[in-house]
Amino acid sequence: MATIRFGFRRLNFHLLRRSFLLLKLTAFVIAVLLFCEFLIYYLVIVWCNWPEIKTPAHDSERETLEPVLKAMFLADTHLLGEVRGHWLDKLRREWQMERAFQTALWLLRPEVVFILGDIFDEGKWSSPQAWADDVERFQKMFRHPPHVQLKVVVGNHDIGFHYQMSTYRIKRFEKIFNPERLFSWKGINFVMVNSIALEGDGCNICSEAEAELIEISHKLNCSLKEQHSRRCEDGQPLPASAPVLLQHFPLYRRSDANCSGDDAAPPEERGIPFRERYDALSREASQKLLWWLRPRLVLSGHTHSACEVLHGAGIPELSVPSFSWRNRNNPSFIMGSMTPMDYALAKCYLPCEDTVLITYCGAAGFLVVRILVHFGLLASPSPFGWKLLRKFKTSWWSSGSKALTGGMAQKH
Repeated sequence: MATIRFGFRRLNFHLLRRSFLLLKLTAFVIAVLLFCEFLIYYLVIVWCNWPEIKTPAHDSERETLEPVLKAMFLADTHLLGEVRGHWLDKLRREWQMERAFQTALWLLRPEVVFILGDIFDEGKWSSPQAWADDVERFQKMFRHPPHVQLKVVVGNHDIGFHYQMSTYRIKRFEKIFNPERLFSWKGINFVMVNSIALEGDGCNICSEAEAELIEISHKLNCSLKEQHSRRCEDGQPLPASAPVLLQHFPLYRRSDANCSGDDAAPPEERGIPFRERYDALSREASQKLLWWLRPRLVLSGHTHSACEVLHGAGIPELSVPSFSWRNRNNPSFIMGSMTPMDYALAKCYLPCEDTVLITYCGAAGFLVVRILVHFGLLASPSPFGWKLLRKFKTSWWSSGSKALTGGMAQKH
């Protein structure tokens, strides 16, 4: 009878031990998931701060007298479609963008968010149903409170390159996203350009786009003139501020050879010449935009990598890297503090995909070792570690004692 009780107690002990192991492993797995899928975004983005504008009206004790607009700029989200989008790829990369965007909204509190094109990956050929599904996913991922404005610029993956672009695709895009080309807030003018339509071949869509830009140019010129002509009396006057130009294609440049930084193009790709109207706007279209709009700052996407370029009389352009892990290991976005006369920009990096993958691999390795040790299939590394540590301490102590003894002998 005693033997039976002992065996029963032993069985209960083993069951309890296994249950405790299962509980610990489950808690470990949940902790790793919480860290990699939620906490890591807060731990990384919390270090991002809005840049300060250095103006004569600013000192260490008070803010600038002009209202400051907090704007976020991101690019090339490339939501996958039904053709090239594997379900696991969609789940992983879209979850990353959703968590990054929602965390940034919660921590940084921007007033306006601009996405610089290529919202979707397959908008240029997606069916009506596929388009509706993609739009629904986008609206869920990039949901935002009513007081935050979301402005979107069209990209080549949204409506196709010039030879794929059609009135139907443009109208379909503009039905979801506000088609306004000129947006003013807190005295700051933003011009959002359909850079795919700046082909310069006289097509109907291109002609309409250029006519619209010329009209915007006229309004901006009127806002900067002290004495208005009769042509400037029509409509609501714009703030007297040089605009910020937002578009998908970068302005013309030969290549990314002069670009640098952790999120620039890989060194082996920087010297590859850009093709006009494909990798960047044509030289002619770029000159027209700079002449018509006279922007104080240009922000663009398309290349998936960062670059800072000066155009003409020192007009800066910043290429914004892709926001998605699918296009780069270290995504980022731009934070802009802006006033009608000045601005300051800062970059905010998102968690690297490598960091998350290494964390998962390390956690998986730990689980395998822990399970093998529990079932006696692998010797516990703990005793070996303690022996190694004791051996190291002993050797260090003996060598130190010998050195001390030798030093005393030399003194004597």
